[in-house]
This record gives sequence, C-alpha cells and structure tokens, in this order.
Amino acid sequence: MHETGLCEGLLELVEQRAAGRPVAEVRLRVGVRHAVVEEAFRQAFDLVAAGTVADGAALDLVVTPASLGCRRCGRRAWAMDPLAACPDCGAVEVELRGGDELVLESLRYRAGEEVGADVPGHPG
Repeated sequence: MHETGLCEGLLELVEQRAAGRPVAEVRLRVGVRHAVVEEAFRQAFDLVAAGTVADGAALDLVVTPASLGCRRCGRRAWAMDPLAACPDCGAVEVELRGGDELVLESLRYRAGEEVGADVPGHPG
C-alpha cells in the first residue's frame, strides 16, 4: 500500500510546518497519476498521524487531473484516470502530462490549545 509511504512523507512536512502546534486539518493536493485510493489514504494518514501533532486531524484530499493528448486524433482533454483512453476515439495511445503533484496546501490548527501541549517529545 503505497499510500502509507506517501503519508509518512506528508507527516514529516506537517510536523515541520506545525512546529509543535496541534493540527486540526490538513489540505493535500494529489495528482491522479499517484493512483491513491482515497479511503486507503485516509486510513494510512490516521495510522501514521497517531500520537503526533496531527493526531485526529481531518484530511482534505483534493485529487487533480492530468492533461491528456491523443496521438491518434489529436484531442486534448482532462483525465481523472491514470490509465485513461481518448474520450473521442477510444485510443489508448495517449500522452498524460501533469497529475503527478503532491502538495501540502494548508494546515488549520486547533484553536485554544497551547503549542506543545500533549505532543510527545515536546517539553510544553
């Protein structure tokens, strides 16, 4: 399950950016070419975030499309499937561009909680 590996990297970024502040929500933009299964990604995030500043944080996962160019008919379109075929002629001879991003867009912190409170390894 590659979602776990992606979430481990994401958590490192969250912890760096949060600097000990408890996180209420994480917004992540992930390209369709990563082929993440949303439910598996959420479960993996909950698992790796347990006991960290992101423990219990909501995950706002925004999946972005890839640009598809058909080599047969020339059609250009957006694709939400990493194995997309041309929507016009059905050809599988397509070129996908983009849709491979993985961007931590934002964090929302929990209001009214002290920085470092109940964060393992933090003296607060």
